[in-house]
Amino acid sequence: MDVNLPILDSKQIMRLIPQRDPIVMVDGLLSFSDKDIEATLTVLTSNILVHDNLLQEAGIIEHMAQTVALHTGYDFLCKGIPAPVGYIGSIKNIVIYRLPEVSEKMISKAHIVQEFMGVTLVEVETFCGDTIIAKGEMKTVIAQ
Repeated sequence: MDVNLPILDSKQIMRLIPQRDPIVMVDGLLSFSDKDIEATLTVLTSNILVHDNLLQEAGIIEHMAQTVALHTGYDFLCKGIPAPVGYIGSIKNIVIYRLPEVSEKMISKAHIVQEFMGVTLVEVETFCGDTIIAKGEMKTVIAQ
């Protein structure tokens, strides 16, 4: 697989995350570094977490978590190693300012604060355009 960015092809994205339909909540990888990633999701009416033309809170949080999973998947791809499965260990200080509407594109920017023995502390902000719609912290754990 070509590892050049951005990655906007859903088949390539699916190779980088463990989630499968109907719960896939990332559709693009815009940027990547050791400590940062930007991932997208365009809200579609077919999304399982859309209700009354709005992506619900669980969808935003899952998009944030899958942004972190995408960071791990892409990092391992670049190293030529199969990506491990990970889990959300905890969610902290999540604030959702508004729900995105169908057809809006969300961009989540995740920053790795700390990594130790398979546990990663991440700060995530989610935007629609230039407007922040959610933020929070997550700990993710690599499955052994």
